[in-house]
Amino acid sequence: MSPDEARRILAEADLLCSEQESALAVRRVAGEIAARLRDANPLVLAVMGGAVVFTGALLPQLDFPLDFDYLHVTRYGDVTVGGRLHWVVEPRTEVAGRCVLVVDDILDEGVTMAAIVQRLRDQGAAQVLSAVFAEKDLGRDKPIAADFVGLRLPNRYVFGYGMDVKGAWRNLPAVYAVKGM
Repeated sequence: MSPDEARRILAEADLLCSEQESALAVRRVAGEIAARLRDANPLVLAVMGGAVVFTGALLPQLDFPLDFDYLHVTRYGDVTVGGRLHWVVEPRTEVAGRCVLVVDDILDEGVTMAAIVQRLRDQGAAQVLSAVFAEKDLGRDKPIAADFVGLRLPNRYVFGYGMDVKGAWRNLPAVYAVKGM
């Protein structure tokens, strides 16, 4: 997408969650995670590339010992419709016997998160929890529920705070919805 097209999409988009609301959601989730995992020495796994913004804001607010690594699994790439699950990078850190917290940008249909959680369980993780910056309300059941959710969003095409529109605007500190989608 050209920079001009990206700017047009942003200019026409609906603001769903401001920068301040996003920061408050992260702070609340950090508190919930700390209350539950403070003594667990968890392995925190960020799902690249969407989770980079949420993870970067979340980690400094977790005031307890933890290990950090990442994984990269995608169903989307730069397209807007999910396809076959593609494992790009597996975690380098051993998960067997560990409490693992998977951090991602959004729980949309839940297919990717469900597959990640199952794979970690298959690798012997003692406990697998998930934290998402946002969960989209699809009006139907999903194969997994996140343990920690920052924001609940309507069923629209959203971007910002790690979520992209055709590869652009992951870097925005707020959440927007594409006009007409």
